[in-house]
This record gives sequence, structure tokens and C-alpha cells, in this order.
Amino acid sequence: MVARRFVVRHGPAAGGSVEGEEEEEHELEYDTEHGLDVLRLQIFSLTAVPPDLQKIVVEADGSVVDDGTDLEAVSERLRLLADGEEGEDDGAAARAQEKSDEEFARMLQAEEEALLLQQYSIQNDGGDVFRQRVEPYMHQVLMYEDPVGQEAARKTVPICELEEKALVSLAKEGNFNPSKDEEKHAFLLQLLFWFKQSFRWVNAAPCDSCGRETSNVGMGTPLTSEIKFGASRVEIYRCNHCSSITRFPRYNDPRKLIQTRRGRCGEWANCFTFYCRAFGYDARLIQDFTDHVWTECFSNLYGRWMHLDPCEGVYDNPLLYEKGWNKKLDYVIAISKDGVRDVTKRYTRKWHEVLSRRTITSEETVVAVLSSITGKYRTGLSTDALSVIENREKEESEELSKSAYLQVETALSLPGRLSGSVEWRKARSELGQADSLSCSSCPIRKCVDAHVSNIYDALSAFLSHFCDKKIPKERIIEVFDALKTLMLTLKNSKFKSRSATLDQKTHHLFEEIFPSSKRLLSAISLKAELESAGHQSVTVVGNPIHSSLALPVALDAVNEILSNYKNNTSFTEGNHFPRGNRVCSGSVLASREQLPIGIATAAFDGICSSKWEEPDGAKGCWLLYTMQAGKSCELESYDLMSANDAPERDPMDWVLEGSTDGGSTWNLLDARNSEMFESRFLRKTFTVDKRYKANAFR
Repeated sequence: MVARRFVVRHGPAAGGSVEGEEEEEHELEYDTEHGLDVLRLQIFSLTAVPPDLQKIVVEADGSVVDDGTDLEAVSERLRLLADGEEGEDDGAAARAQEKSDEEFARMLQAEEEALLLQQYSIQNDGGDVFRQRVEPYMHQVLMYEDPVGQEAARKTVPICELEEKALVSLAKEGNFNPSKDEEKHAFLLQLLFWFKQSFRWVNAAPCDSCGRETSNVGMGTPLTSEIKFGASRVEIYRCNHCSSITRFPRYNDPRKLIQTRRGRCGEWANCFTFYCRAFGYDARLIQDFTDHVWTECFSNLYGRWMHLDPCEGVYDNPLLYEKGWNKKLDYVIAISKDGVRDVTKRYTRKWHEVLSRRTITSEETVVAVLSSITGKYRTGLSTDALSVIENREKEESEELSKSAYLQVETALSLPGRLSGSVEWRKARSELGQADSLSCSSCPIRKCVDAHVSNIYDALSAFLSHFCDKKIPKERIIEVFDALKTLMLTLKNSKFKSRSATLDQKTHHLFEEIFPSSKRLLSAISLKAELESAGHQSVTVVGNPIHSSLALPVALDAVNEILSNYKNNTSFTEGNHFPRGNRVCSGSVLASREQLPIGIATAAFDGICSSKWEEPDGAKGCWLLYTMQAGKSCELESYDLMSANDAPERDPMDWVLEGSTDGGSTWNLLDARNSEMFESRFLRKTFTVDKRYKANAFR
């Protein structure tokens, strides 16, 4: 395997450019072990040129990249020609371009018509109504700059835990030494997921007296203590059981919201944007005039603004609202301490339709009002600070101009709204389409799971030792209980300086099984050493993220072994958990997956609490596992484990196939029907009767 970086140029060749058409340049990271087909798929994801229409040329010598090309040796600059760009298919390429030009012309025509009609429906009030919709939010976002409030916000966040999760998420992609920008980006996503779990959505406020369901009975007059924190509206609820009255103030002060931690999209976005500023991210509150609010943060990793919706736990998916929720957008305005921006074009691929709904004022007035508000709040900024902001805005304007005319991928499937009650979402027409389930086509993912195999091998050696020595079951349970206690102590300690001191009893247990315990600790990137006081301690070795990745695996495995022994599940050679000789470090591709945590590699990470989630699984799905380059194996058996939640989501009917040519042709290895899992987190082993060496499994 060789990790390569390629620069792929696509568009008019030198000397052959078409007026108005620009050449595109894309960078991609690629492992040569994956073969040419995967390279073509990666290029397809960047350029939308299908693999079977690609002609890839090495710019240095003009040679064509094919199955015989040494991808480890070619120079990094490649040019992509759509197949037929030279030769007999010139006519087809011209017809495709003609069709594209026709579509573009239709879009421009529709835009002109929408602007013409807009003149007859807009309000000629000089933009006062529009200004009143936007400017009050400036007071809101300036609250985020309070250093005392920011410090209070940071104290409510488990920072060390999120830092560890961020680094583990990068490690699961094989990145154990991330850059600062990669770390900061990963931490932001973990902050989003934490916020999604810690903030509470309110449909109807629960009863203050008994905690049960209530019904809305109208609005109340805010108290002085509520007005102090921006609650100009107060909803009143009566308990359906004890008839007590409950007040639900709609607070606008983010410093109050970090205490209450509840609300609807307004409170969610307001509070989450405040958290983003508290951790130093350039963040802005996004106001959608069709009644939704979310956040954008500037990603130094991507070099652009990134969409984040705390209510949904979704990031970098700006078409969620138009394509998923079926929203009819009109104005989407970004508000930050540095001013206001119209970012509607980022969130639509139907700009001409959106224009027809923008009837508050003219487009020229929108620009003038936003410029006026922005200018007011930039007074006093240094020349250098202004230069940075203006350069970023120039790049964003170019990005937004292109976005308006991009075609939405037909394969892109996005969910309807998930936050709020079904009745409430239905009333807002935000349930989306019936077949709109989750994310789009998936990338090929590398399984970073060698540590799982090492842990299973070490524990398998434990069990073999106990079996050979005929150790009593009670003694075995005692050893694994001690292991569990040790691992829990280590897991619950700070990840950068993990350590645990062994008590005398545990120390003696470990002396009995020293070779096996040393092997297990090594698999978790830990070591045992003697302290100056004479006690033995276990500490982390090397990069602490290796232990962060491995400890949950070891703890789950020990728990499962303990459960088997306590439930009298016998240990027999060839039919036990864990078995050695586990396949690992391959690559995985799924039909679909649930971002951010239900990705394909979660099926192989050895952690019970994670799982591959296929949103459309009930209608059929697939998972494709490819061995490392040049490797193949004869599969003896495979395990499936039931998940944490519902029996109806367990796998029931499936086939297992193997391929000797990397997935071009398939042979049936095993077929199962009406399989049942009697409990949650139940592992079942399935033996493969048809044996032959394969380098890919599906």
C-alpha cells in the first residue's frame, strides 16, 4: 500500500478553452491498494464524470492510466477527459454540452422572469420591513461576545471528553497525528453531537408539579425576572392530570439558556451558536424567514462556512431544508458580530423559484439594507481585521454565485424534519418525502481495527490457558472481574495520563497469568510497571489515543466473556468468543449509512454500543468488505450481534457472498432466513459451509 496525493484537472485543455468555461482542479488522497476502479469512483465523486466515461491521462508524459499503470510510480498531476473528448465521440460530448447550455439558459430565463414579476409584488417601503426582520438579531449575536458568559458556557461542557472523542473519531479514519485545523474541526462536530444530546426539545412543557403531560392554554404576561433574560413571550400550559399551571418562558438570552437547556429551534440555535463562539469558532446565527434557525461556523479545514443544525445533529448538509424538509425558502440571512449576509443561495438549487417568493423588497434594497447594517457594526475595526473579513466575503460571494446554478444530485436523499412532534412537523409541512430517509452514497472507508484483532487474540490466549490448566470457573470469573475493574478505572481516568494502581489481590492474579496479561495490556497500548512505593501500576504507552480506541473494545469483550461464564456458556475449541485469527484492516463500502456514528466501519470496531445503521435497511441493503491488497482468506465463520434498541431492527434474512476478483463476480457462501436474536447485544456465530479463498465479501 502507498498513500498517494493526486491533483486531477478537469475541463478545457490548454489552448482549447471555451468562453465562460473554467478548468476545475481537484485534490484527492488515494491508497494504491484499492485499485483503479476505486480511483475512478473518487474522481466521479469530485467531477460527476461516471467511471465508464473517464479517460485519465498523466500530464507529464501524456500516457493513459489503465489497469496496467503503476499507480505508485506515476506523477501526481493527472488530467481527466470524458471518454470521447477525443475521437469518435466528439458529437456525443457536444450534444451533452448543448443540453447543459440549454438547461443553464432556461434557469437564467426563469430568474429574469422572477425578477420582473417581483417588481409588481414587492413592498415599496424602502426596506423598512426587511430591516426590522434582520437588525434585532444583531443585539442577539453581540451577547455571544461576553467573556464572562463564554467562560460560564465552557464550564458546562465536558471538554476533556469531547477532545478525546474528537481525536478518536480521527483515529478511526487512520489519522493518529492530526493537524490543529483537523482537531478543531473534529471538536466542533463533537460539540454539536454533545449539544444534541444535552439540550431538550419542548413540544409542550411538562408539568412543574408532577412532571406529566400538559396542554397549551394560551399566552401569559412575562414576569420581570423573565424579561430580564429576553423572555417577551411566555406560553401557559395546564397539566392533563393534576391541573397545575406551568409557565414556559421563551428566553432569548443565551446565558440563561445554558442553564435551562430547553426550547425549540430558536433556543437551540441561539445557545449552540453561543457555545461555538465560547470555543473560539467564527460562528453566525442563520435566520430563515420561513421559520427556522440554525448555525454556520467557518471551517479552516474546508476553507469555507459550514452549515450546522443543532436540532437535527446535522452538519455540512445545506440542502437538508429544501430537498429533505420540502421547505419553500425565501430569505436565509447570516448574522454575526461582523455584520449580516444573504446566504440563501447556499441552501437552494431552485434559485429562480426562491426569487419569486422574495417579495418583501427588491433585491437591490436587500443588498443596501444588509450593507448599511454591516457598516454600522464594523466601525472601529482595524485595517487588517477588515481585510481578512472582506477577503473571506469575496470568496464566499464567488461560492454562492456558483451554488445557485449547480444541479442537485438526483441520488441525494435527505430526511424530513426529525425534531418536534409528528403533528407539529406535519402542520409545518416539514415531514419531507416518504422515501426521503438519510444520507447519500457513501465513501469507501478503511477499517482501523487491528487493535480489535490483537485484543481478541490476547483474550483467546487467556481462555486457552485456563482451558489447558483446567482452572475452575470460579477462579476464571474472579480474574475477569479484576480485569473489568481495572479497565473501568482506566477508561474513567483522563485519557492523556491514564493510570491505575493494582491492589495486592489484583497484583497476585496478574502474576499468575503474567505472559497473557502482558500481551493484553500491549494490545491496549498499556504497560505495567513498579512504582517507587513498591506498588504496581498500569499506565498508557505512546499516543494515548491508541488506548482510547482500544479500551472500550477490551471492556466489552471482557464483559461478554464474564456473561458467558456466569450463564454457563461453555468454552470449546473452535466455538467460542473471542476467536483468534480475525480478519482486519480491510476497506468497507455500504449501500448507505447513518451519519455521523452509524457508518459502515462501526460494524467492525469491536464496540457493542456502536453499529452500522442503514436507514433503508428494511428494503434491502448491502455491506462490502475488501481485504488488504494481495490478501485473501478462507472464511470459516462470521458473527452478527443484535443492537441496543428494537428486535424489529435486527437482521433477519441475508446472504453472504465471496469474490476472488475484488468484487467483479460473486459466489454464494451462506444464506440465512428468519433468524431471530432473543436478546439485546446478543452475539451469534454463523458457520460457513462453502469454503474457498476470497479477497472480498458481501
